[in-house]
Amino acid sequence: MRIILMGVSGCGKSTIGALLGEKTNLNFYDGDDFHPAKNINKMSSGIPLTDEDRNDWLHVLHNKILAKNNRCIIACSALKPEYRKILSEGFDDIYFIYLKADYKLILERHKNRKDHFFSGEAMLKSQFNTLVEPQENEADIVDISQTPEKIVEIIIDALKI
Repeated sequence: MRIILMGVSGCGKSTIGALLGEKTNLNFYDGDDFHPAKNINKMSSGIPLTDEDRNDWLHVLHNKILAKNNRCIIACSALKPEYRKILSEGFDDIYFIYLKADYKLILERHKNRKDHFFSGEAMLKSQFNTLVEPQENEADIVDISQTPEKIVEIIIDALKI
């Protein structure tokens, strides 16, 4: 079982992923840790990533984590269907969990965030503009207005793990 927690920056992918990993004994990987330096520099400067910037990063996640781990959780924005296709190519056991939130809640979270390279309202707007929400047949959709513990419980119930 390979799980990808997806959604815009600040939706809780890393927090939920770490907690879900603890509860299920699945290895957790934060996709942000695999961005090349040029991507982090762009985002730190308030410059949104392009499809080309994301392409190499997505292939690293696919080839270095998903291809080598039968059982894992990855936090990855996976904002567009074509990004999700790169991640899931060749696998029939990838489960996308879309951590859904509205802009206002995420903006509030970003204002309280410290020490993260992704910052600024323009960057957040860029992610919401890029986001193509998955349909219910493409991902389990979880409202993030609940506690992290409740969200993990919902995911465990939905995936029967």
